[in-house]
Amino acid sequence: MTTAPSASDLRVAHFASRLAFETDASDVHADQEAGARFVLLDSRAEVAWLQGHAVGAVHMPTAQIAARAPLEIPIDVPVVAYCWGPGCNGATRAALELARLGYEVREMLGGFEYWAREGYPVEDAHGPVVREKDPLTAPLGAVACAC
Repeated sequence: MTTAPSASDLRVAHFASRLAFETDASDVHADQEAGARFVLLDSRAEVAWLQGHAVGAVHMPTAQIAARAPLEIPIDVPVVAYCWGPGCNGATRAALELARLGYEVREMLGGFEYWAREGYPVEDAHGPVVREKDPLTAPLGAVACAC
């Protein structure tokens, strides 16, 4: 006879699953700095990309992922997808497309908004963009929030 998982087991499974499939700007930037092997994918439209994007990102709008990803991203390279920000589910749609293709993919919570607000490197169509950290999203004078 099998027993149903306890409420505690379900909570653990839920939060462990979230951490397996989601990440945040701080962790992505730390992985970039450490030289981790992954592709940071910006799934927004061209006009958004030109307005500003995370340094090191690859631009691939969601509608182009099915056709382009197999040609441009090796299947054994993990992918982190982002879109505008927490009010947008574009990164979720992009991650779903990548998962359907067989990629190991995670969604970057907060998207480009929090990448920029936390003071990580941004560039636009003209080059680097200098932004100050937003004290509501990142500790001033510290590398990370240590959460």
